[in-house]
Amino acid sequence: MKITDLHTTLLTGPSTNDPFFQECRKLRSAAFIEVVTDGGLTGIGETYAGYFCPEAVPAIVDFFKPILIGQTVDDIPELWRRMYHCGNFWCRVGLGTIVLNGIEAALWDLKGKLLGQPVHALLGGAKHARLPCYATGGPSNFPKERLAQKMDHYFSLGFRGLKVGAGSFTAGKGWYIPQEAQEAADFESDKIAFMRTHAGKDAWIMMDAHMGNTQGKAWTVEIATAVAKALETHDLFFLEEPLHYTDPWGYAELCRATSTPIAGGECLTAAYEWRVFAGQDSFDIAQPDASFTGGLSEFMHVAKMMAERGRKVATHAWGAGGSHMQNVHCGFAAANTCILEVAPDWAGLHAEVIDGAFVMKDGYALPPDRPGLGIVLTDEIKRRYPFQPGSGEFNSVPGKILTN
Repeated sequence: MKITDLHTTLLTGPSTNDPFFQECRKLRSAAFIEVVTDGGLTGIGETYAGYFCPEAVPAIVDFFKPILIGQTVDDIPELWRRMYHCGNFWCRVGLGTIVLNGIEAALWDLKGKLLGQPVHALLGGAKHARLPCYATGGPSNFPKERLAQKMDHYFSLGFRGLKVGAGSFTAGKGWYIPQEAQEAADFESDKIAFMRTHAGKDAWIMMDAHMGNTQGKAWTVEIATAVAKALETHDLFFLEEPLHYTDPWGYAELCRATSTPIAGGECLTAAYEWRVFAGQDSFDIAQPDASFTGGLSEFMHVAKMMAERGRKVATHAWGAGGSHMQNVHCGFAAANTCILEVAPDWAGLHAEVIDGAFVMKDGYALPPDRPGLGIVLTDEIKRRYPFQPGSGEFNSVPGKILTN
């Protein structure tokens, strides 16, 4: 069975059915890559670049396309190496590698379908009988009564853990992100204490500071340290992205300064970039994304790299349904995975693409059992969610303002 074509499908749909997240973000875009064969099978993968800069994806896919035409999926790592080498001057890290991730995922999906096996089996087999899941909730919706309603909503969906952002978001008023060390420490400690009291001692609670991805200035090491130390008594599962990704040295300093587990890595691409952070223990918990890091194989390289440093992996997954399933398969294949991120209250670009392939019981995911990634991309899905140019998410800056 040989590859005959490679093409990109861009889609736009509701970001989520979550009424709390919809207060700040209503649409999501997605980029799916399909690998077509002469045997009737098609492999489907997703690149998380489709959430941010979907318009850039098709041209990069077309650049790599000739490398795959006429090839088989017998040796996916070799095909990845050829594409990666072809982009040597511009995709060792960054956008080229992120798009390459979606292509490689489609190859694994195709191979799984061909062999009748789930992708995690091709990556070395499931290392877990089940994995805990948490609902990724976006902002901390305020006032606190609204935050409590948000938590109850996720628990009603079967989750036993959730993650919210630093600061707060109040409908009609906007964002508040504390920018002084004591102010931030007091605000976040008070908020997490409220959440712990409301959720109970057994709930998994996480906080995402989104530093470097917020509209305001990123926290300094001083501010991040103050916040992390203030949260030490609240049994936080992890504090995510408390610093900008241009400061791996600050991350390492922060990890040494607090017992609060520090997580990060969703913005890192390729094992090459990860080594800068892993080598100095910049994260207690690494968060590679199997639709962004560079490929499913790259995810596994990162997980192994972190395991050798005695570190855990918590998947990052805020893409659409393909991204979700890619991360679920990799999470089960990596022995040091401690929890899976799940976008709760799915809209169509999750629910219809996943089509029942993901199973969660009592707050835990079960290993997928369908051949390939288990995702679908029908003509009806493509018709229902036509792409809207400009629907990718970006940080609002003068001259380019987020409206979706």
